[in-house]
Amino acid sequence: MDTLAPTPRNAVEPGWSDIPALDWQGRAIDCAACPHAALRRAGGCEPGRSCLQDAYARRIDRFLRQHRDLAAAHLDHPYFEVRAIAARYVDVFHLPALLDDPDETVRLQVALRVPQRLLAKLRQDPHREVRIRVAQRLPEAELPHLLRDADYEVRATVARRLAPALLPLLMHDADLQVRCEVARRLTMPALWRLVEDPAPEVRRLAAERLPAPLLDPLARDTDWLVRWTVAGRALGAALQPLLADAEAEVRERAAERAAELRCPQPDGLHALPGGARHG
Repeated sequence: MDTLAPTPRNAVEPGWSDIPALDWQGRAIDCAACPHAALRRAGGCEPGRSCLQDAYARRIDRFLRQHRDLAAAHLDHPYFEVRAIAARYVDVFHLPALLDDPDETVRLQVALRVPQRLLAKLRQDPHREVRIRVAQRLPEAELPHLLRDADYEVRATVARRLAPALLPLLMHDADLQVRCEVARRLTMPALWRLVEDPAPEVRRLAAERLPAPLLDPLARDTDWLVRWTVAGRALGAALQPLLADAEAEVRERAAERAAELRCPQPDGLHALPGGARHG
């Protein structure tokens, strides 16, 4: 009679891992008692490498990746890692049953794969990582529902995807990262209002994107990096105070800009060392 002995408690994954092969309750893996013992005999699994009983997620993943047809049967497994990994491989028709799973790791996998029409059910999920994935996949028209999310990364994700016309709704967000994302995408005339943002990081982004004739207020900014950015793009009167700026780097950048404006390169000509040009 073909019997399978329990895997020793100190068994390890050969060659690359020293993580003991124990089940999710810390016990030695008993292949003889496993409902998939026939797979072991057929070479379809291997303790310490590919095993559904193992507590180590990588070994569970190997098993279900190879036997995807078994994923649906383990969506109610008591160990959250088994449910979460099964959610990667099960067909999408089984995913709605996991929308209210008690573990965020499982709901995170659901948020990555569930049809978009069901994502609304996860907008108020208590875990930020789940809501971040929802913000990444939610239809654009539904993103305003997350504008007041408690987590800054959720709002920053919304700022990267929100329709430009709605971005002013996040202009005064309490978090710097969110406002920086807004500054990278905001268009005129709302972009002009960022010159008054309290954070120099936001004002620098405004200095990079504002039309050059509108840079005058930022030429007197209290942050020298904002002024340095302006010095590389300024025109006319905005450039003059920067030529005498208190910071040497700003003065140097302004002088380079002034030289560019005095000697523009004709179309099709490029400067070479020593002042020569070629077409």
